[in-house]
Amino acid sequence: MIKLKLFGTAFLQVFFVSANTRFISVLFWPGIAAAGFAISYLWAVNVRKVTISTNADRVIYATGAMAGGLMGVLLTKVFKI
Repeated sequence: MIKLKLFGTAFLQVFFVSANTRFISVLFWPGIAAAGFAISYLWAVNVRKVTISTNADRVIYATGAMAGGLMGVLLTKVFKI
């Protein structure tokens, strides 16, 4: 369960980074605000988790981040934002 949380927080952080890149490019202000807040909050949560992690934890984190990036772009394409 802890590994799933690590994957999930990494996923969400990079998901919001990907989505926010798109929001900024089209000046979608509500998205910029919401994603900016989420990125910073999740970053603060993730820093503690990653600093005390094993190499396997880092791979899980990086995999979650990769998946979050892909899904963030996909979501903005699906909703044509």
